[in-house]
Amino acid sequence: MSRLLTLDRVSFAYDRRTVMNDLSFSIDAGDYLAIIGENGSGKTTLLLGLLGLKEPSAGTITRGEALLLYRIGYLPQQIPEQHDFPATVREIILSGRLNRHGFLSFYSKEDRMAADRVIERLNLESLEKRSFRELSGGQRQRVLLGRALTAAEGLLLLDEPVAGLDPIVSHDFYRLINELNEDGVTIVMVSHDIHCVTKNSSHVLHMGYGHFYYGTTEDYMNSQLVASYLPDRGAV
Repeated sequence: MSRLLTLDRVSFAYDRRTVMNDLSFSIDAGDYLAIIGENGSGKTTLLLGLLGLKEPSAGTITRGEALLLYRIGYLPQQIPEQHDFPATVREIILSGRLNRHGFLSFYSKEDRMAADRVIERLNLESLEKRSFRELSGGQRQRVLLGRALTAAEGLLLLDEPVAGLDPIVSHDFYRLINELNEDGVTIVMVSHDIHCVTKNSSHVLHMGYGHFYYGTTEDYMNSQLVASYLPDRGAV
């Protein structure tokens, strides 16, 4: 199994204030890692570190030979500005390949074929010529997932991808993520929805204030930590 990322005693800080301390774990190709925990525990900061956009204040992040930075797809938390993209669905999905070209803005035949594959994979053929701003919330999030997937070859990072979506749309989105993982896409997802993300994940990273838990989902669901975090275990 190919090792994609290894974190060894990693810490992150803002303005000299440590927000995450002494974190160690690894991600292998094909994993589905659910990151859960309290607000302010550093979950989004960790994703930025995995992307190479935030340098650790201590420790090391080692990237395997199978993973280059441009092969990481990233779906950040939704912001209002995303709703007014003056572009078509196809243009947005194709833009996921821009990080491969530096300052060059043209797309290659390979880029266009990659976008075609993602559009087909996510069943977006009927929407590809529509303006992004005309879409529903669930459709927009599926398109943004498509952009991240077009960028990714090794790893897909998702930060609260169903925030603001209704339960039915959220369920469909989780099903889609699970299908991508079953097809070989490595998933790292931050979510407050512990019931849903642990249903299909292979591993869990639970981040608290000054402590963390990392292990298989099965071990996590049998741990004392989840018993205190989910008093009603019957809902899982």
